Amino acid sequence: MKTPTDPTRDYLAAVEREASALPAERRQELLADLAEHIEVTRAERPDATPGEILAELGDPRTIAATALAEAGDGAAPAGAFGGAGAPVRRGRVHPLVPLLMLTVPYLVTTFLWDVPGLALCSGLIRIAGGVLLCTSVHWTAVRKIVGVVLTVVAPTVAGIVWRETTVAPAGDAPALVANLVALAVVAGTSAWLWSSRRS
Repeated sequence: MKTPTDPTRDYLAAVEREASALPAERRQELLADLAEHIEVTRAERPDATPGEILAELGDPRTIAATALAEAGDGAAPAGAFGGAGAPVRRGRVHPLVPLLMLTVPYLVTTFLWDVPGLALCSGLIRIAGGVLLCTSVHWTAVRKIVGVVLTVVAPTVAGIVWRETTVAPAGDAPALVANLVALAVVAGTSAWLWSSRRS
């Protein structure tokens, strides 16, 4: 009796076979990008069948040929990865960049909280760090969501509640302690993201 096959696994295996001439590291990056694209598409369009998603990506031989051409001359032909004109590959930003953009503003504002305009700059840098984290190829979708919630959303909501309600005790010492707790949560989350990143 023949066992049913997973079309996604078969598709990625075919791409891996066709791209065997690529260096191992680049081949694994290609497979990780494709797997992430499939995962994101499934989340965005739950009604789409695996076959439809894979058909949109294109033939494994075409994807492998595109990756080989890109490795050879640094430019991928138009329509790579599905013929839509936009490649699956997202910007290659070192994984330390979004983590620093999420952590350093908390460190600065914890000790320089009374500098005018610093909170706005800090917020903008943290938002940019969250966007870079979400578009990075170094983490799974679940890790990205957890990272953004713990480094951007939760500390921001806690700060707003602290400032706008009667929850906050009077004085600078409690505010410093609250900022240090937020900094510890953000730094801990960034350390976890760093240790769980994909190479």
